[in-house]
Amino acid sequence: MRRVLPPLRALLRPGPAGLPALSGLCGAPGGLPAAGECSGSGRKFSVLPSFGFLFDIDGVLVRGKTPIPAAKTAFRKLVNSQGQFMVPVVFVTNAGNCLRQEKADQLSQLLGVPISQDQVMMSHSPLRMFKRYHDKCVLVSGQGPLLDIAQDLGFCQPITIETLREKHPLLDVVDHDRRPNVLSPSAVELPKIEAVVLFGEPVRWETNLQLIIDVLLTSGYPGNPYHGENYPHIPVLACNMDLMWVAEAQSPRFGHGTFMVCLENIYKKITGKDLKYEALMGKPSKVTYQYAEYLIRAQAVERQWQHPIHTLYAVGDNLMTDVYGANLYNRYLEENSREGSKSWVQAKVAGGRGPTALSQDEEIDNSWENELASAAAAHCRNGTNKKLGVFIFPKFLQN
Repeated sequence: MRRVLPPLRALLRPGPAGLPALSGLCGAPGGLPAAGECSGSGRKFSVLPSFGFLFDIDGVLVRGKTPIPAAKTAFRKLVNSQGQFMVPVVFVTNAGNCLRQEKADQLSQLLGVPISQDQVMMSHSPLRMFKRYHDKCVLVSGQGPLLDIAQDLGFCQPITIETLREKHPLLDVVDHDRRPNVLSPSAVELPKIEAVVLFGEPVRWETNLQLIIDVLLTSGYPGNPYHGENYPHIPVLACNMDLMWVAEAQSPRFGHGTFMVCLENIYKKITGKDLKYEALMGKPSKVTYQYAEYLIRAQAVERQWQHPIHTLYAVGDNLMTDVYGANLYNRYLEENSREGSKSWVQAKVAGGRGPTALSQDEEIDNSWENELASAAAAHCRNGTNKKLGVFIFPKFLQN
């Protein structure tokens, strides 16, 4: 396996040993091999793609809602004259406040190339594979169309923080203006909450922190008194660990990781114990890159590209998520290769931030592992099973 490139190597110039140069995409020496017709050149390529791109969005393609100028030019080089991508491309974002189709529509408009929802991976996308939680009553935290997002992922009984607050009005009392003047009995009792899903940073942090702590310390019955002996607590699944993120401001803004730090420290201060996560999704977790690889391979199958995918080129701007995550996944692939692993997938997630992250080997259904592995098997023809390499090109679109 080729090593991960140094973080600041420019993608705009030819690299050693056949590494790609974006400027050579349409036939220049050192350019990317591609299938189909190169946009604007009429030149045909007979070489099928053996690699895919994983693009971060915020800070790489856009700043807030403003596209980075070079991004549009770069993406015109990745599509043929019919507007089809010549290589498999997945947009991997830690955002989680909208549906995939909405994000795909935004990207299509910003970049000027057609992008489908199957090319978009939100931080919460791997939750689709956590089927053992789909039938449970789960409390969801974040912003945007939370119920639509949860149901699209397969959750049958999602409950929002706002719904929980309406049913238990005495729990949220920080904002005096929102305290109830008249208490009325709840018409419908809520079922036991069996898990908490953190999609992203909420709007009212104090409300979300209070009610999530209530749920954790009462084993899913937030109207009851706290029970300190309820440990470990009910499962918590968290998406997007970004402490900060890049928007229009001159300095980074608080991300969902900052909210998680608040939640973890409040829980620790009250109980003296660590908050445990059943799963951590979004970059830099390995499960995110496993799922992204699955989407890359699925695109190749759909386009009938028979050549195995050997390499992923990860493009990002955040050292702690994009660069660290790609390096982590590359190390995972190398270790699997050395150990002679039977499959390129191992369903486990690495934590690494203070609170304990539980192993996923027993927590994730075998069905998702089989589904991911089947895509890889489709590309292992004629006894060929080459290792996948991950290479990192931070901020290449801005140079």
